[in-house]
Amino acid sequence: MDLIAQLAHELNLKADNIEAAVKLIDEGNTIPFISRYRKEATGGMDDVALRALDERLSYLRNLEQRKEDVILLIDAQGKLTPELEQQIREATQLQRVEDLYKPYRKKRMTRAQKAREAGLEPLANMIIMQASAKGSALDAAAAYVNEEAGFDTPEKALAGAADIVAETVAEDPENVADLRAFTQNTADIVVEATDPAEKTPYEPYYNFDEPLRRIPNHRVLAIDRGEREGKLRVRVNVDGTAATARLGSRWPRRQGVFAPIFDAAIADGYKRLMAPSLEREARAKLTVRAQTEAINVFAKNLEGLLSARPVRGARVLALDPGYRTGCMQSATISALMTLSGATRESTIEAISLSAIRLQEEYRFIGECTLSVNVITFALRLFANSIAFKVRME
Repeated sequence: MDLIAQLAHELNLKADNIEAAVKLIDEGNTIPFISRYRKEATGGMDDVALRALDERLSYLRNLEQRKEDVILLIDAQGKLTPELEQQIREATQLQRVEDLYKPYRKKRMTRAQKAREAGLEPLANMIIMQASAKGSALDAAAAYVNEEAGFDTPEKALAGAADIVAETVAEDPENVADLRAFTQNTADIVVEATDPAEKTPYEPYYNFDEPLRRIPNHRVLAIDRGEREGKLRVRVNVDGTAATARLGSRWPRRQGVFAPIFDAAIADGYKRLMAPSLEREARAKLTVRAQTEAINVFAKNLEGLLSARPVRGARVLALDPGYRTGCMQSATISALMTLSGATRESTIEAISLSAIRLQEEYRFIGECTLSVNVITFALRLFANSIAFKVRME
């Protein structure tokens, strides 16, 4: 993947500016430094655009690295196919890469894994393929009985094969992606009180439910807080019947002696293996969304406070040390007029005398008196309108 071209397309910026910004970030420069002192290289990108670039750059680099790691891990198992490798390389989200890797991830011993080790995978394939068999499903399973592995009856062998089918269905990346979207679009957040008689700030949520896709962020934060404090119980409610039917729709012609086994395995795969993880993902996504919005609201409110006009009557002279472009000063016009009596037509000598009086009569922030030279320099800049940022009261 060409990261520069990808970032330029996503952020709608020039590739040259993106490349320059990425180079500066890789060299260890901070976002505020680049935003303030490297505008000519980045095309005037502000700190907001640079932070968005930095976050997206990190995500894309992590994505590419994870793709390579997953390909190597699957290849080490001898299970990497050209089709699978292409799917991994074309993935645009980390979640998609993890979904593709899930069937090959090393995991603790599961019921399905025990059944595979007992040689029941061919029977599971017969269930998935709806193969025709003479007699009943139990008759077909009798050929796979393995007393040493604990599958000493046809019923246990058939149950083990069903466990393999359930895990196969639950780990299929297309099934996971489809059911994830289904959960996000149709699920409800259901909240109950741990003690309905207790008086708490969370009483509005004692018997509460709302669609997952419509719940506002402030409610998500309140519910999460109540759950952490042990006052609320929260769950994601999904129509299991509809979800199972949607999952089974990928095999529309389930018939024959194995059809009931296949239906039960699909239902088990969703309820036992898919639903818990999908519900956790939905809750985590809600929390991240709410917290991100809360941070943005706080930042906007703080920006308003920092950008507010000075307190009426306050006398303000601000100095901004510059590492490359020089020191910059700012002041309110009326403050200088009041403090020094200097005007744009004042002579340099008059300004210097005013600065001396200013130092004697006024003590600046933190009771730290500025030197006559600094104040004189600032007033000279003001008088000549050179590199002076004036803020009207």
